[in-house]
Amino acid sequence: MNDYDAGRLNLPFVGISTFGKRPYVGDWSKIEADVAVLGAPFDFGTQFRAGARFGPRSVREASTLFSFGHAGAYDHEDDATYLPQSVRIVDIGDADIVHTDTTKSHANIRKGVEAILAAGALPVVIGGDHSVNIPCIEAYEGQGPIHILQIDAHLDFVDSRHGVKVGHGSPMRRAAEKPWVTGLTQVGIRNVSSTARDGYEAARAMGSDILSVRQFRALGAEVVAARIPAGARVYVTLDIDGFCPSIAPGTGTPSHGGFLYYEVLELLQHVAKTHDVVGMDLVEVAPDYDPSQSTQILAAQVLLNFLGFIFHARGAR
Repeated sequence: MNDYDAGRLNLPFVGISTFGKRPYVGDWSKIEADVAVLGAPFDFGTQFRAGARFGPRSVREASTLFSFGHAGAYDHEDDATYLPQSVRIVDIGDADIVHTDTTKSHANIRKGVEAILAAGALPVVIGGDHSVNIPCIEAYEGQGPIHILQIDAHLDFVDSRHGVKVGHGSPMRRAAEKPWVTGLTQVGIRNVSSTARDGYEAARAMGSDILSVRQFRALGAEVVAARIPAGARVYVTLDIDGFCPSIAPGTGTPSHGGFLYYEVLELLQHVAKTHDVVGMDLVEVAPDYDPSQSTQILAAQVLLNFLGFIFHARGAR
């Protein structure tokens, strides 16, 4: 009897939809893993179409599509097996969201990320709108310097709008203010943006390297990855609207002219090879705007591939 005949077949449509059908850990003081996935189903920071509160659930369900077998994921192009069983991934559920209370909800998200870091695992946070990045970055206080790679259609560098400083148009401004954030690489920024000209000027003054999709394509993924300072510990925040809505329509603020799948994948692969990736979030999946479900499948596929690249670079075989 081989491994494939042992136990349950456990097809993707069977069972509970944890991320990748990996084990669920409900006690955040008992995380023993290399990767811990946290849902942040918060979308009170949106300025247009809500619905990203259902992002974590939809991405988890989509991720079951890639849960076949026990031998990892073999890639014939790279002649490599990614995410073998030696890479321990757990799903720790969702941060509790208190309706209309951004402060409490963000604090609960931060607590989840802090628990993952305390366990020595790599945090993977599924949003939720992009404001969930704010408590994620706050959780890295005392963890050493980090550089942020943002893949997004929008700069998200609004300082304050009618007194609101923690909406989904502000996370990169809040991040740049943190003393442990050494800089930002902001890629995919294009078209009419929620951030005015003064925000772009402030971003550059605070250390941002800003590239549009067309600028990225002119340079290529390897060159863009090399623009991230050598030796930087990198946190990746990926807004699904960084992709073209032709392949990712399920988001609240779609912007045409975005990335295609392999452009983002190749950038992430180069970053994983050249830098120490210390965390990530993927945000703004709003599944109700995509009846085909392809947006959440794209999100799950990107996350799983990126995790594969990270741990392959760390020597997992």
